Amino acid sequence: MENKNALRDMELVTGGPGTAGPGNIYRKLSFRNMKRSMKDYLVYMLTMILVTALMYTFNSLIFQNELENYFEVEDMMGMMIGLATFFIILIVAWLINYMVRFMLEKRSTEFGIYLLLGMKKRTIAGLYRRENLLLGVVSFLIGTGVGVLLQQVLMTVMFTMVRMEYHLHIFLNTGTVCMTAVCYAGCYFLALMRCKRKFRKMNIHALMDTKRRNEEIREKHERIKRILLPVSVLFILMFWKVFGRLSSTGETAVFLVALVITIYLFYLGLSAWIICYVRRGGKAVYRKQNLFLLRQFASKMRTMQFTMGTLTALFTLALMGTSVALMFSEYENSLLDEKFPFDVQIYSSDVEEDFAKEKEVIEEAANVSAYYSYHIYTDEKNGVNTWILTHLEAWGTMFRNEDGTPNEREIERVLRDESGDGTYYMYDTYMGLTDYNHLRGMLRYPAVSLGEGEYLVQVKSRLEEEVRKIGEGLEIKDAGGEDYLSCAGVCADPFSQDGHNGADYLVIVPDGVLGRMRPYYSELVVELEGEAPVGLQKKLEALLPEEDLNIIGHAAGDLCTGSDLIISTVEICMVRGNLIPQVKYMLAALIIPLFYIGLVFVCVAVTVLSVQQVSDAAKYRYRYDVLAKLGLCRNAIDRLILKQLAAYYLCPALLAALISGKMILFASDRFIMMTGVPVPVGGFFVRSVLLFFGVYFVYFVVTYVEFKRNVRNHIA
Repeated sequence: MENKNALRDMELVTGGPGTAGPGNIYRKLSFRNMKRSMKDYLVYMLTMILVTALMYTFNSLIFQNELENYFEVEDMMGMMIGLATFFIILIVAWLINYMVRFMLEKRSTEFGIYLLLGMKKRTIAGLYRRENLLLGVVSFLIGTGVGVLLQQVLMTVMFTMVRMEYHLHIFLNTGTVCMTAVCYAGCYFLALMRCKRKFRKMNIHALMDTKRRNEEIREKHERIKRILLPVSVLFILMFWKVFGRLSSTGETAVFLVALVITIYLFYLGLSAWIICYVRRGGKAVYRKQNLFLLRQFASKMRTMQFTMGTLTALFTLALMGTSVALMFSEYENSLLDEKFPFDVQIYSSDVEEDFAKEKEVIEEAANVSAYYSYHIYTDEKNGVNTWILTHLEAWGTMFRNEDGTPNEREIERVLRDESGDGTYYMYDTYMGLTDYNHLRGMLRYPAVSLGEGEYLVQVKSRLEEEVRKIGEGLEIKDAGGEDYLSCAGVCADPFSQDGHNGADYLVIVPDGVLGRMRPYYSELVVELEGEAPVGLQKKLEALLPEEDLNIIGHAAGDLCTGSDLIISTVEICMVRGNLIPQVKYMLAALIIPLFYIGLVFVCVAVTVLSVQQVSDAAKYRYRYDVLAKLGLCRNAIDRLILKQLAAYYLCPALLAALISGKMILFASDRFIMMTGVPVPVGGFFVRSVLLFFGVYFVYFVVTYVEFKRNVRNHIA
């Protein structure tokens, strides 16, 4: 078939009826070959259209992001999208380069005939570049159109995420189009430059012999190479056992490099093991069509071992990136409302603060339902802090000696904030029962009661189980300072404990106990009628001294974070209606690029798998035709095709799931512990695998249908 195409093309070049000159002829030839490639490599075309659409959609967040007018976070979204685009360009350039080389090898006989019939290398190279550029232009134009529509979908989702209304307005943005075109053209430029060098080295014999050499299985030293399979499996099992226990960044880096090498060696060992198994005539070899399947699989692993290793690495990164995105997405969906339970809350280190200026600003901007100002108290001791630091899972053994006793020196260093941690206040934090019940009433919680000799511990919901036994080792004296109070229990209702109402915890005591303590800092809580107006947060922050602003321009002051080590929101002034959308937007700046990278990585990797199989359908036609003549019915052939493709597709996917699984489970466990998201440890891994295999399944079905159609048409 390839030879017929080449001869037909040469008839056009050498002069058929209606020829008008070499330039016009070559353009027609390029256009004809481009249409042929679009049909033969449909999966590749669809992927390039999808990649273009995604590039346009996410690049629009740099040039068309209307939310930037509402959230000033130093263009965080643009920076993250730019970083993601860098990695996308590299992987798409790799895909284009791979496909250009792959199509060149598949058409090597055709190009050999061109040379044999007198066409110059430079002319052939120009034709091939023009064909690929035409493919790229068609993909770009269609993909840009799809991207314009997807951009509206993305903006609708983002506005909904931050609880704002978005009105659709479809238009082409010059900046977005130009950036997408530059990224896209850069990918093609990198790929076609390498193609140009390859054409310089080609000759008739090498081109005519390329296909035969690519189909050879070089079986050398297979008995030695097969050892690589059990060695790789053992290393992966060891990776599962020790990952998470590595004590330094250097150890982790070395282990990950060894893991990447192991991925590539796995396929070399797998191919050698199958070849040796077939040679010795294992029990499963002669059952049904197993010999055919094993030989085909071994051949593919041997010729694609480096590519399969690269695809496994891409799948691993895609699963990990998607899982991390799902973690932060779950956080912003389930916990943000709990982080800011009050409409407005303001902190002051001045215990004499009356918040007059703040009240004036709030009254000018919104309708106030109620004010309530109060103090957080301290007894200038750190018994509660010590218990928390030595018992929470988040801190492990960081603040304990080898014999299990508290490491007083390390605890004092952290509480005095010598390292700038800002974890807990220097002294324990207390609140009186009257203030506590008043605030609970503002949040529509039921009131609690305490006996004269009791105290209550108010903690974040994720710490409730860990703090259950706090009363066994904690000694808090009563109002007279002689007898000890007993613990009446632990309460874990959302209570703004990221520095305002304590950091992680508050000890609630009868009002009389406060008489022997001193006020630690002041708080103001405001209940509004309706939603907070946009910009109220900024107006309140404008009243603060410059030294109280943190690195992103928001109020931080000397507030403490508690044990929220992954995501912490520390603000002197907190306006619920302003902060929740702002934090959601900041999280979206991380979530969206991770989904972007994960989706492109999966599509690129699966495209390589699909194109390999669909393009090899012509080679397999003869083999399946022989099986049909030997008596294999059509349904049996369909099942055999399904098994062949399933083994080929599942191998890199399952290996990637196995490798990424350990890292995702470890990260999930830490994330759940540090944030308290209500998801089982394996939940994020399961979700990312389902998303991954959803995309995977679509490509598999398209490949299976196309492959089966090509084979059936030949043997029918």
